[in-house]
Amino acid sequence: MEHGRVLLDHGSGGEASQRLIRELFLSRFSGPSQPALDDAALLDEIRGPLAFSTDGYIIDPVECPGGDIGSLAVHGTVNDVAMLGAVPLYLSCAFILEEGLPLPLLTRLAQSMADAAAAAGVRIVTGDTKVAPRGAADKIFITSAGIGRVIAEPAPSGSRAAPGDAVLLSGCVGDHGLAITARRGGLSGLEGIRSDSAPLNRMVEALVRDVGDLHVLRDPTRGGLAATLNEIARQSGIVCRVRETDIPVRDTVAAGCAVLGLDPLYLANEGKLVCVLPRHKADTALSVMRLFPEGRDAACIGEIAAPGADGKAGQVVLRTRLGGYRLLGMPEGEQLPRIC
Repeated sequence: MEHGRVLLDHGSGGEASQRLIRELFLSRFSGPSQPALDDAALLDEIRGPLAFSTDGYIIDPVECPGGDIGSLAVHGTVNDVAMLGAVPLYLSCAFILEEGLPLPLLTRLAQSMADAAAAAGVRIVTGDTKVAPRGAADKIFITSAGIGRVIAEPAPSGSRAAPGDAVLLSGCVGDHGLAITARRGGLSGLEGIRSDSAPLNRMVEALVRDVGDLHVLRDPTRGGLAATLNEIARQSGIVCRVRETDIPVRDTVAAGCAVLGLDPLYLANEGKLVCVLPRHKADTALSVMRLFPEGRDAACIGEIAAPGADGKAGQVVLRTRLGGYRLLGMPEGEQLPRIC
């Protein structure tokens, strides 16, 4: 395990597969009690209503400052479940491994997943491993799924944004997308930019408990903040108005984007959330967000309006730094492939 590589035999279902599962995965994922190693995990402690989500991860490179494909597979699924106002409890993970993948790299990624799950308070209870012939895959692909108990009543939904609501953002945008780009291209001057990959479930639990009436929760991953706001506007049939001056972006990220011709509003994030809720609750929600390291830069960036003179249903209108207005459209094409 310390010096070898993944072999096709590791995906055969035989002794090599069992060794890989026992020595590399179970030793990190099993928790206080050894799992039964059945074809499915028995979850006899959970009661509904439930939130259930699944996602796939094909990042290139698989490691970058601030995160890796292992921790991201945990954080991404934990956050997706949490966005329904739920407490994530259990995860599954499936690995597609390329023949020849160094086992020390796989060990680091598995440990990163275990550490991320422990920090988020969730258990990885089932999974699968397959090995693809050399060249048929690129290093490692991970699919994870999560189940959680919904504690918000009613559950947040992209269809519940209403005129008069405030639009909150938990922190700076663009960090993850630019960190991946910098590592992929070996770009000098951008080495200090780190992915924002982080679990948001504890922040969401506090918002549900201490604020309540959360109309929408979304994490702006692929397509960035712009795509997420457009999704909400379309689902709810409203106009989302946001102010460019109030959207937090780190100076280093803004400078890097300017050099590369990228827009941070369209870059992926992996540790941020958008919260839409009644305006009178906005200040309390911001105070709660700022209690968490992931929310220290939280800001109110706009509001929800009814369709009319200021825009049509499903549109996002951005007030620019110069005081003008423009539509913040849904992204077309892929700015940065294999980003999450």
